[in-house]
Amino acid sequence: MAQSNKLLHLNVFIRGAGHHAGAWKHPQTNPKLDLTLDYYAELARIAERGLFDCLFMADNYSGLGRRLEPFTLLSALAALTKHIGLIATVGTTYNDPYHVARKFASLDYISGGRAAWNIVTGHSQADADNFGKPGHPEVAKRYEIGDEFVRVTKQLWDSWEEDALVYDRAADTTIDSNKVHEINFKGSYYSVKGPLNIPRPPQGYPVLVQAGSSEGGKELAAKTGEVVFTAQQTLGAAKQFYADVKSRLAKYGRTPDQLLVMPGLGPIVADTEAEAKDLEAELDSLVDAKKSLKYLSRYFDVDLADYPLDAPVPVDKAKPYGSIDVGITSRHEVVIDAARRENMTIRQFLSRSYGGHGHATFTGSVVQVADFIETWLREGGADGFNLLPAVFPGGLQTFVDKVVPELQNRGIFRTEYEGRTLRENLGLARPDNVHKRVWALSREAN
Repeated sequence: MAQSNKLLHLNVFIRGAGHHAGAWKHPQTNPKLDLTLDYYAELARIAERGLFDCLFMADNYSGLGRRLEPFTLLSALAALTKHIGLIATVGTTYNDPYHVARKFASLDYISGGRAAWNIVTGHSQADADNFGKPGHPEVAKRYEIGDEFVRVTKQLWDSWEEDALVYDRAADTTIDSNKVHEINFKGSYYSVKGPLNIPRPPQGYPVLVQAGSSEGGKELAAKTGEVVFTAQQTLGAAKQFYADVKSRLAKYGRTPDQLLVMPGLGPIVADTEAEAKDLEAELDSLVDAKKSLKYLSRYFDVDLADYPLDAPVPVDKAKPYGSIDVGITSRHEVVIDAARRENMTIRQFLSRSYGGHGHATFTGSVVQVADFIETWLREGGADGFNLLPAVFPGGLQTFVDKVVPELQNRGIFRTEYEGRTLRENLGLARPDNVHKRVWALSREAN
């Protein structure tokens, strides 16, 4: 359904030299800065100048990436920024609820209410190997564990009543112990006594973000998520996902405005379409096509290198959906569906993979990129976007300096931050303490 008065939400996904596979080779980037605080502080300040809602840091527990640990980096960025939200990816399969609840509460306090948790369930068998686990749980079990993990974490945040800190000098009391409670959680996977050893976070809970488009992911988003990061490459697929996940909220007693859908978008933008296309071609030329074809062939029962680049993608040779339990399992379906919908050639399939990791990509002028964003917003394909600039910092700077003013002129993006916390800027309510009524009844009984 078209919507005329929605305001757009924007998040930037920070990642090394940029999201294009050739970014690290491009003269505009300096990949040697990937592990420095000054580099990420610059990106955060650019995004905050552009009035972005938040920045997002992905994470996993295996592989040869160069990612800094999210809590460490985002805590440092919290001290260097004032408004922008800080989203950390933390997996549920290889962590404990108590640790995660405590760390996010700390980040929320340090940032003044700007923390958010991107909830993921795990990556691969390599993660299990690094934690000494006998095996990586299959998808359905991972989501069961993840669901219980989130329930425990929420109860730990709620183990302190809002007014438990009293600082009563006359009574020589800092904490009203009658307002701090054990949770005594006992589930299928976790048994946690509580309470947490830090008061309830400023936002009540950090904003809960869920990433993924699988069946389990959509259900977890509908039950728990407040923002969902997803990957759809066409407006039709985006509208279908948007309607699907929003329709699931009612059974959990939730309304559509309690969940924001933010698809990934990899924009390459310049003053003119021709300049943007030239930059895209330059970036594409820096990528080893043979390596990329080998990587993409994991989705098929054939080797894509055996086909001419201008031949159609052999979608009839694609592996069954759900058969690849590595990485984001729903991405398999997204990339194959996009190839089928758009009748892509292998060359086009390659180019799309270079810039978006399976997300939507768009290359064009400032006005064309703004048109793309406005269409998805108004036609019910998105509440906002998780931006994946091709190169950092240049791609982000261009978007902030040129696309943001165009979106503001159209009346679909803020001209100042609405509030102090991330929840306020996203238009999300601060959650009530789930134990509020239980604690009150307990005191009445005594």
